[in-house]
Amino acid sequence: MSIQPLTWAALASAALIFGLRVVDVSIATVRMLAIIRGQRWFAWVLGFFQALVFVVAIRQIFANLNNVWNMLGYAAGFATGTVVGMWLEERLAMGYSHMRVISPGRGAVLAERLRAAGFAVTEVAGRGRDGTVNVLNLTVPRKRAPEVRRLVTEFDPKAFITVEDVRPLRRGYFRA
Repeated sequence: MSIQPLTWAALASAALIFGLRVVDVSIATVRMLAIIRGQRWFAWVLGFFQALVFVVAIRQIFANLNNVWNMLGYAAGFATGTVVGMWLEERLAMGYSHMRVISPGRGAVLAERLRAAGFAVTEVAGRGRDGTVNVLNLTVPRKRAPEVRRLVTEFDPKAFITVEDVRPLRRGYFRA
């Protein structure tokens, strides 16, 4: 295979493929997370558009197999699309997070402050290496997890916080 010279046409083709791949892979990243969270119809719509964009991109490559710049655009678009998809999913913050807050000594008051802010909190007494602790459990929309973190760290800087993505199955109390 010979390398095609870098002309405006070759560059435009590679740039088009790059852009299509960024869109395609970004959609794929969000689609996978929608699948994991059980959002069937959203995943279906994303899958439809992902496939459509992919077919247009791959057609552009097959139209000129001698253009190595197209292949570089394809690879760079894939890599960039992965990062853009992760950034996009963070901004969308779909789903719920389960937050566990372990507070040495201030947990009961912290739980009341979180409830006053509209969060449902379940308290459990515990014992850590240095004595008694309160374990606070909250399941919140992912968009509100930074708010919980801010409230906790402002009131109790020594609190230990963990976060997990969850998929609520049934019932519960959410003020979303």
